[in-house]
Amino acid sequence: MLHPDRKDRRNRRLPELGLAEAVSLAHALPGLSITGSEVVRLAKAQAGMLFGSGKVAELGAKFHDAGVELVLVDGVVSPIQQRNLEKEWGVKLLDRTGLILEIFADRARTREGVLQVELAALSYQRSRLVRAWTHLERQRGGFGFVGGPGETQIESDRRAIDDHVVRLKRQLERVVKTRVLHRAARAKVPFPIVALVGYTNAGKSTLFNRITGAEVLAKDMLFATLDPTMRGVTLPTGQKIILSDTVGFISDLPTQLVAAFRATLEEVLEADLVLHVRDISHPESAEQSADVAEILTAIGLPEKTPQLEIWNKLDLVSGDGRASLDSHSQNRANVYALSALTGEGIDALLDAIGDTFHEEKTVQVLTLGFHEGRRRAWLHAEEVIEAEELSSEGWHLTLRWTARQDQRFREI
Repeated sequence: MLHPDRKDRRNRRLPELGLAEAVSLAHALPGLSITGSEVVRLAKAQAGMLFGSGKVAELGAKFHDAGVELVLVDGVVSPIQQRNLEKEWGVKLLDRTGLILEIFADRARTREGVLQVELAALSYQRSRLVRAWTHLERQRGGFGFVGGPGETQIESDRRAIDDHVVRLKRQLERVVKTRVLHRAARAKVPFPIVALVGYTNAGKSTLFNRITGAEVLAKDMLFATLDPTMRGVTLPTGQKIILSDTVGFISDLPTQLVAAFRATLEEVLEADLVLHVRDISHPESAEQSADVAEILTAIGLPEKTPQLEIWNKLDLVSGDGRASLDSHSQNRANVYALSALTGEGIDALLDAIGDTFHEEKTVQVLTLGFHEGRRRAWLHAEEVIEAEELSSEGWHLTLRWTARQDQRFREI
């Protein structure tokens, strides 16, 4: 694993911590055995092979001696650089984007997740056709209606990828239509949606399991959760909400993945409340928080959406650090320090969520005709009927409900 520390680019991360995160990424992909990792200092990137010739030779000798078959570069490697380094070192090379795509492909479980990963991978692969061997530079003949005489193999491959992308997008459209129908069905239920977001491995799934009693995969591993999961929760106030666990974010998230997973992240965009979960024990928690904020802005989270900041993993902080965190969280609005693992601070968070959705109830009297049995059943299910009388005109009802319930009722 190589982490280029480029002096020609500003980076708010310490290179050693960046390397540690990259190694964790690699461990998240089954079947990889990490034989070594190194921060490589660079004054500037070389156009042909990223590193200088001396460093390329030095690294090549190390790889040969260690019997390395795959080199991971934690950064952007251009197609030309990748082709040249693979040829020089005699190994396969993956950059950060390629590694994340491999992890996502391994973790995707739902139909939508699989399609989104494949779509992102094809977009990435299309830009990398230049790294293929010389047969891609040969011209081939044709009949004139499939690309024409003289079409190069690389053009043919690109066209094949483009055709596959079109097919994938059509399949995704059908899947998304189903998701839209499910979302429309949920919209008729007056339960607010609360979305968990945060940097990967911040403890979102552990918090989700703690609150809902579910058993979503929660490991000390980057991208343990990929496909979104939703569960109903009843707060101590009696208020019902839908809690959504989402894929974790990461710095330098490939643009292909941000675009491809926009449909999955729509659950976040439509949330009534966002819980931003931070690993407060991590030395770069503030930098991770900034990365999450940038991605939320990139996907278009409305500014009006209320957010609570969750300082998770208190169980990993002790001594003066713990006292400092307690003091800071108490002096900041909408910040809640807790441990999803031990349960400490969970009650305060649930109370805060309940306060967010506390809505004033008003009394209203209305009459429903006998043909409106479905609407009457909905009111009973919502437990908003305080009095009911039957007459020749229908049902005379006295309701005590919120403005949200009133609006949902009108949509039935």
